[in-house]
Amino acid sequence: MRDSRRLPRRGRSVLPWSCENMERRLAAIVCADVAGYSRMMGSDEAGTHAAFKAHRAAIHPIILNHGGRVVKNTGDGFLLEFPSIVGATEAAIAMQTLMAERNHHLPADRAMQFRLGIHMGDVIADEDEVFGDDVNIAVRLEAVASPGGFAISAKAFREASKHLTVPLVDAGNHRFKNIKDPIGVFTWTPEGAPALAPEFREASALSQQYRTAIVGVLPFANLSDAQDEYFSDGLTEDLIHALSLQSFYRVLSRNSTFAFKGKNTSTRLIAREIDATYLIQGSVRRAGAKIRVTAELIAPETGEQLWTGRYDRDIGDLFAMQDEITTNLSAAIATEIVRAEASAPARLSPDVTAWDRFLKGLSHYYRLTKEDSAAAVDLFREAIRLDPKLSIAHAYLATIQIQSIQFGWVKGTREMWAEAMDLAETSVRLDPRSSFAFSILSWVHAMEGHYEAAMDAARRAVALNPYDNGARGVLGICHFVIGEHREAIELFSMAAQRDNSDPRYQWAALNAFSHYLLRQYDATLSWAREQLYINPNHMQALAIRAAALAQLGRNDEAGEAARVLMSNYPTLNVDRHLRNFHWKKPEHLAHYREGLLKAGVPLGKLTLVQSDVKRAAES
Repeated sequence: MRDSRRLPRRGRSVLPWSCENMERRLAAIVCADVAGYSRMMGSDEAGTHAAFKAHRAAIHPIILNHGGRVVKNTGDGFLLEFPSIVGATEAAIAMQTLMAERNHHLPADRAMQFRLGIHMGDVIADEDEVFGDDVNIAVRLEAVASPGGFAISAKAFREASKHLTVPLVDAGNHRFKNIKDPIGVFTWTPEGAPALAPEFREASALSQQYRTAIVGVLPFANLSDAQDEYFSDGLTEDLIHALSLQSFYRVLSRNSTFAFKGKNTSTRLIAREIDATYLIQGSVRRAGAKIRVTAELIAPETGEQLWTGRYDRDIGDLFAMQDEITTNLSAAIATEIVRAEASAPARLSPDVTAWDRFLKGLSHYYRLTKEDSAAAVDLFREAIRLDPKLSIAHAYLATIQIQSIQFGWVKGTREMWAEAMDLAETSVRLDPRSSFAFSILSWVHAMEGHYEAAMDAARRAVALNPYDNGARGVLGICHFVIGEHREAIELFSMAAQRDNSDPRYQWAALNAFSHYLLRQYDATLSWAREQLYINPNHMQALAIRAAALAQLGRNDEAGEAARVLMSNYPTLNVDRHLRNFHWKKPEHLAHYREGLLKAGVPLGKLTLVQSDVKRAAES
């Protein structure tokens, strides 16, 4: 990857236009690009670009977990900044290990391997960018790294070596263009990583109540020999089963859609004949021991493509591979169907139904503002009034009640928490096969400090739908509240890696809290930053950021973070804030309390009154 494509030509010979808002700081820099990217683009431009974006999204949680941030993305690489060289090196090892796992399933000509260069030193920070000689050294080091590995400067290696658990090779001194002195280089390349365990599957069927969208899965086309027909048909059947475990829509049976197998019929005509709101179609191509699966979700009446995906895998354990593809397909498609239904225009009908009110409420819920939240609450209540048996409306109303408290939009009262619990229990009673209903019940129990009940409900949710990433994330919440933060981080990161766009779940904020309680404050700041990208006024993200900065001793920044928090939530104080936290271990609550007080968040109402009196006396 050439410098001109990746970084401005900055360094000793070029100075920025202005010295305002610039600072110098010590940082660890990681530079990455894709080996053989031009060749891959030449053979499949669209596929290569899509694969690169998917890989980049998969490793993003690793960057955040180690306290890093993305300085910039380019067509075939990215530049990262970390506050410590240990975090940067550990992140590089984790990223390349994950990439080895992902590439294990791909054909050799489609395997995408990153080369990483790692260095530490004094950088110049101008707004969100960093530059200087030490950034340029990281760029040069990336060029000598092996595909799938990294090259690290001797200076950085000396600082990180006592914390590393993998052996590095001394590659000697190298002279680099525009770098005055030779640079000592150490290199590392992974030997490989264990395959991921297949997801647990359990056959079940949900009630067909209250699902108005109708989804048809057309037989996946077999683009290989006739003897491979069994795999494309089996994948189609597994996807029908996985999607049917959702309680939001109705999925047509195999008999309804396989009648069109091999027929050249337009999707619009098929949809009209089987009364489908959405159609899923795809293809399977086999080449030796490799399989490629493509799929798309379409709205047949308009022909709009709502989602598309492609999966390249090594056959290996055939059933495990088929399970993995099914899991990824169903998770992506289910989320897109809910989003499409929420944004669909209202039906022109004189009769207002409970489902109409629910969908209207859902459209407001997806906007994630205080005003839209209040509107969604009113619409969900109206839906329940029109049909008290609408389970999903009870579940969403419970969800939005909890989130409104956590976001600081409403004051949490015992009455609100009691109502949320009642709504969640009612949702489960009305639809006892709904993974989402059990997830929300688990969440309410966890927030109330009912640890065993929360864990039981979360495990039931996962058993009901092993393909539901949200249920696995809620299981992470159960581990979080009882103090098992490493297990929680693993589940939160998995959920964020696969899908971080569902507003029902706030994986970034949860990750920030878990890292804080493990005293990994840099990672806390990275995850808090990620949450604030989505919602700049997220109360808990603002609070944990202030606490983490205070624990790092960055007092000025912590004070400013506390001022931002208080300007958004002027009635907030530590006592009131912690009233809604029911963590099992008192020392964890005490540690969070300590960080907030260090940052300057007022203790309670009495503290505010005394401060006002003191200021009045001094004036």
